[in-house]
This record gives sequence, C-alpha cells and structure tokens, in this order.
Amino acid sequence: MIKSLNRRRFLRGTALVGAGALAAPAVHAAEGVTLKMQAAWGGGIFLENAQSYVNRVNEMSGGALTIDLLPVNSVVKTSQMQDAVHRGVLDAAHYVPAYWYSKSKAASLFGTGPCFGWSSQEVLGWVHYGGGQELFDELMASLGLNVVSFFNSPMPAQPMGWFKEEIKDASQMSGLKYRTVGLAADVLLEMGMSVVQLPGGEIQPAMKSGLIDAAEFNNPTSDRDFGMQDVSKHYHLASFHQSQEFFECTFNKDKYNALAPELQAILKYASEAENSNFYWHNTKRYADDLVTLRDEQGVNVYRTPDSVMAEQLKAWDIVVDRISGEDEFFAKVVDSQKAYAKNVMNYLNLNQPDYKLAYKHYFG
Repeated sequence: MIKSLNRRRFLRGTALVGAGALAAPAVHAAEGVTLKMQAAWGGGIFLENAQSYVNRVNEMSGGALTIDLLPVNSVVKTSQMQDAVHRGVLDAAHYVPAYWYSKSKAASLFGTGPCFGWSSQEVLGWVHYGGGQELFDELMASLGLNVVSFFNSPMPAQPMGWFKEEIKDASQMSGLKYRTVGLAADVLLEMGMSVVQLPGGEIQPAMKSGLIDAAEFNNPTSDRDFGMQDVSKHYHLASFHQSQEFFECTFNKDKYNALAPELQAILKYASEAENSNFYWHNTKRYADDLVTLRDEQGVNVYRTPDSVMAEQLKAWDIVVDRISGEDEFFAKVVDSQKAYAKNVMNYLNLNQPDYKLAYKHYFG
C-alpha cells in the first residue's frame, strides 16, 4: 500500500490525449496481461485508494492480469487522461468524472451532481440498479469515446471548505474567489461567488498568495496533507455543492474487450470490493484527521448553517433547469436520477432512525 506523502508531493492535476489500440483476440488467463493505469493523484490517501484497487485486481488474477499504477503526470497531464485512454496511450486511468467535465456537463451528474436527498451510496445504487451505467455508456457512445468505466468508492459529502472567517450567512460568500470543480462551479457562481477551477496541489499556494479567498478539495485528510490549516483556521463541514462523488476506473475499450471474460470480471468485481474498503478505510482516516486539525492544529471546525445549504439547493435548481433546457441528454439523466432517489430515499427516510439522536444520547 502506498503511504501518505507530504503535501509537496501530493496530488497535482485535473481530466484528457493519445494514439490507437486495435481490437485483438481474447487474451486468456494463462497468457498474462499487463495494463498501465495512470492515476490523477500524486500522493496522499487517493493514491492509496487507487493502489488498493490495483492490489485487488493483481491478487485476484493470480498473475494472469497485472495493473501497473502510475502517479499523476507520469505519461500525460490529468486533463489529457481520458483522451489518452481512448486512444490507447494509456490502458487505464483512475480519476473522477468531474475531471473531464469540459466535454459534457452531464459528466458531472455521475458523481458531482445535484443532491436529490441521497448520498454517494445511493448514487452508486442508481449506477448499478437504476439505469445509470446504461446512461453513462450512452454518453460515451455519443462522445465517440473508446472506453469502459467502473465506478467505486462512495465519498462522504465534501466540506464547504476553508474561509477567512466563520460563514454564518450565504451573503458572506458573495464575491469571494473560491476554488471548486464540475457543476459545483456553476452552482456557486449562481450564489454570487467568483469561481476558480484549480488542480488540488495548487489550492493551498493560491489561498496563501491571495489568488483565491476560500477553497474546498474533498476531505479532512487531503486538506490536512495540502496544509490548508496553515492558510485558514475556519473549516466548514457539510455542503450540497458536491455532496456525492466517487472514483471512475476507466479502461481502453479495445484492451478491455481483448481480455478473457474471467479477467474482465476481475476488473469489475475488484471495483465493487474496493467500494466497501474505501468507505471503511477513508471514513476512519477522515475522522482522525479532523480531530487532529481541531485539537492539535488550532482549526475552528463548524457545520455549515442550514440556511446556507438551503441557498445552495435553490442555486442547484436554477442550474439544473437551465442546462436541462439546453441539453436533452442531461435532462434525461436528471429525470432518471430523480425517479430513483424518490423511490429509494422514501424507504430509507421512513426506515432509518435518527442516528444523531442516539449519538447525542451517548456522547452529548
């Protein structure tokens, strides 16, 4: 397992370049195959997560299929990774759909879209059992992309992030220069913020220099690795700007189709296994690092006020309605997601007890 690296070596990059892979006869297990996968992460917990998926594939295949994991920018820039996989320059990539959002705003619906009352777990349920995978494959076909993708690792809601003062009202956010990615940029622009889309490794220096006033990345562990506690002491958890996200493991379609069925299955089911491991592993790390930020590094930790999150939902409505009116496929995906969320969350909301009530009972 790759261990956490210091912030100077940590992730740099964001989503797309290349030269062709031809279809080949199925490669059976006895022959052995090696795939080169580039990650969008230069270090830290996300590179650990990518390595964990790779380890599962390698161990399950017994040497018949090996993935070599390459860190960020090893072959191409993060913004070129999808095109590189499409054209066969890379065999595979480990990143998030928001990193190739510039090709289609619908990409952001597969992980960084509006919250219809669901979490990342339920969005992945929609991918697997609500028609989401079929819609994603339709999007790939419409864009002419020669890739096959699997989704895994349900991320907790991303913090609203780091600010120069405590945010008590949405009006305080108006005019702030803020870093985010994907559709969240449209949403926060709607709320009056000035949005800058920066790769992860540039966030802390940009805030330190004053290029941006506030920022989010993803979680307490990565934020701490970046050194955000050195440029701000006001950290807001809970937000609807990116309340559900997960990784995309994408493979060159010709290379994937050339694999024997049992090796294709390993790529798929290793992704599902990593789904659980990510949640167990990362949730504990995030919790531990949040305590360190608060108790040892002097960070003031707040829960974003409900009034601010209500304004985020209003902004989401405006953005989703506008893009749906411009993009028929985007509207189709949104309708599918709403139907799934309405059904599944009706059951979960009725059935789930108030866990916060139990937490307060025992821990205050």
